[in-house]
Amino acid sequence: MQEDNMLEQIVQPLLDWFDQNARILPWREKPEPYRVWVSEIMLQQTRVEAVKPFFERFTEALPDVKALADCPEDSLLKLWEGLGYYNRVRNMQKAAQYMTELYDARMPADYDKLLALPGIGPYTAGAVASIAFEIPVPAVDGNVLRVITRITQNDGDILKQSVKHQVEMELLKIMPEGKSGAFNQSLMELGATVCVPNGAPKCEECPLSGVCLAHQNGKEMDYPKKAQKKPRKIEKKTVLVIRDGSRAAIRKRPAKGLLAGLYELPNLSGWLSQDEVLDWLKQEGLSPIRIRRLSDAKHIFSHIEWHMTGYVVLVEELENDSGKDMLFIEPKRTEEEYPIPAAFSAYTAYLQIRLGQEKYDEK
Repeated sequence: MQEDNMLEQIVQPLLDWFDQNARILPWREKPEPYRVWVSEIMLQQTRVEAVKPFFERFTEALPDVKALADCPEDSLLKLWEGLGYYNRVRNMQKAAQYMTELYDARMPADYDKLLALPGIGPYTAGAVASIAFEIPVPAVDGNVLRVITRITQNDGDILKQSVKHQVEMELLKIMPEGKSGAFNQSLMELGATVCVPNGAPKCEECPLSGVCLAHQNGKEMDYPKKAQKKPRKIEKKTVLVIRDGSRAAIRKRPAKGLLAGLYELPNLSGWLSQDEVLDWLKQEGLSPIRIRRLSDAKHIFSHIEWHMTGYVVLVEELENDSGKDMLFIEPKRTEEEYPIPAAFSAYTAYLQIRLGQEKYDEK
């Protein structure tokens, strides 16, 4: 087919370009299976520069499959704090426990066995298989879809699994023997740095501009095709910074659902008035002394937006460290031990608690 011939022409130019332009990244310096896997999970919906410090810290604390399998959940979530999508790291631990039982705590050098692990889909299985084991299988993510649909002027909706599968099959036919890992990375790299996701592609820097149909026809910005997403659901919340002297209240979220098992600042549905907040505090057995309104904030999840208002409340000091479902903990200890999602960062700032990478950045 003409399209197959066209894609055959991209292999060597891409490999040559990647050899000269590949970014130096910690997981590329030592492309061991475990490190490749960790990096690929972290890189899903997170920028490379943002991932680097998380990757270094995570792999230092948990250097191999066995260490990940054995890590206590709160410690695991704390290491992941700031990356979001916490089910990903939970699935990583399930996969690590599975590999510990079945594969002597090693990642299997087999695409189908990798694909069978919790939290590993075709892209991640393809990335680990090709980069770590040189198994000739494609690894098709958003960057690769953008590059290939522009080259071939593929009008399919890239959010459809059938279109992704079509691209996977096209690439499978042209995987270069012994260089599948480099080829997959070259496509990802081109999509991340040249055929970019936001704004105009840098066609003048692209090694494939001579064969790219979208470029030849001046239609680069028409691809990839993507169906319009449904608008996110808006949820209103009132977030409370509750202090009893030097300590502040946190509580654990339910074991299932959004941000499952993480810790949070107490919060209530809707935008509550001061009087409504004071009534709720009294129902919780707390004795409020002062209350002050805080700034509004917003946090965007994949399908939901939280529109938040907040209050800081001083309550009479408790005799112990808990009240109903709340824990009263020194903020420094909260920062070090309790995983709190970034959704609350606008309000943890009032406690001088830094979340995720902020804890490690010098002021």
